[in-house]
Parts: sequence; structure tokens; C-alpha cells
Amino acid sequence: MSRVQLALRVPDLDASIAFYTKLFGTEPAKLRDGYANFAITEPPLKLVLIEGTADEATRMDHLGVEVETTEAVHAATTLLGEAGLTTDVENDTTCCYALQDKVWIHGPGQEPWEVYVVKADADYLAKQQGSTCCAGSAESTAGTGAKEPVAAGGCC
Repeated sequence: MSRVQLALRVPDLDASIAFYTKLFGTEPAKLRDGYANFAITEPPLKLVLIEGTADEATRMDHLGVEVETTEAVHAATTLLGEAGLTTDVENDTTCCYALQDKVWIHGPGQEPWEVYVVKADADYLAKQQGSTCCAGSAESTAGTGAKEPVAAGGCC
């Protein structure tokens, strides 16, 4: 089963965890330093909370669709490329405490979307210390097969 992902950057992680636990009636599926995610059954949603700075209001970090297999990520990559959308591919990337394969696209307002599969749990948030999660390891294509380095949006 696929589900939509909403990743929010929040100023107070503890308060946000308490709020969303009450709102959706479920505890986080994963809690790590500066990070929490909820695997909500109804509505089918993966809610990701990433700790931001205390002086910022909550904001959207990125959107996504979690799928069950790497093959589903590859199929989405093909479909999106054939539709003429620019794709940013990341395979075997560690991001948000998980090993993932994913493809990124950006909407017309530059909102980042990812289609991803979680392959395994990981012990750290980002691939590289101090980098934006998952940034700098993607390849960009525009349905042409030509690849170039890009920096992806958020992660998870």
C-alpha cells in the first residue's frame, strides 16, 4: 500500500509530537534526535516532523509518496520522465534514519516531492554531517537519459 507523506519542519518537536499524537490517536513509529515520524493508518499518511529552529513557525519541508518496493520507485521514475518531468534519482541513500531509494521532482512552485521506499533502518539523520538530508547525491534527468548532479530538497 502506498501512502502520502507530509514532512514538516517544526520549532518545538516535543510539542508537535504531543499535538499530532492527540490529533491522529497514535504514537510516533520512529523517534530519533530532532526527528519523529508517524505511520498513520487512517487516513493513510506518513507524517514526518523535523526539528527546526525555535524562532521559525512550522513550515512544509517536502511532500512524498512512500511505496513498498524499489521497483515501484523505478516505475515512478520512468513514468515521470516519460511525462517530461525532470527527475532527481537517489539510490541507497541514507536519509532521515533510513536507507532509501527515491526519485525527486519539483512542482511548479518549486515544492519538492519524492517517491521513495525505505529499505532499512539507519542510525543517523543525514548522509553527511552538516549537509541537508540527502542533498548532493542525486542525478537529474529530463526524460532524455542525460544525467547531471543536483541538490535534492528535503528528505524522509
